[in-house]
Amino acid sequence: MNSKWIVILTIFIAVGVAWSSTIIAAEQNKGPADISLYGGSKGEVPFPHRLHQDNLGDCKACHDVFPQKKGSIEAMKTEGKLKKKHVMNKLCTKCHRQMKKAGEKSGPTTCTKCHSG
Repeated sequence: MNSKWIVILTIFIAVGVAWSSTIIAAEQNKGPADISLYGGSKGEVPFPHRLHQDNLGDCKACHDVFPQKKGSIEAMKTEGKLKKKHVMNKLCTKCHRQMKKAGEKSGPTTCTKCHSG
């Protein structure tokens, strides 16, 4: 085989490996598909994380408020950096109500639709 073709083939293989590694890394950084959030006395809150990622397409919609790290919401509450109902009332229901008002399909807008207890 001609050395020119070997170089071209090697470049194609390297690009393919790099591209697939990037896609795999991006998928791993998405976190879990579903998360169960502590909901206090009203019960756990199931959070369809992947659904929100797919619909919003921008992690900063939520993660401007808290880090992309397991337990970050509870840690911020404990540290006094986040009020008890801030996430649900200021982010979740606010966004859902805005979507509903715009005539878009949205998530729940009342406490009992999310809390299991």
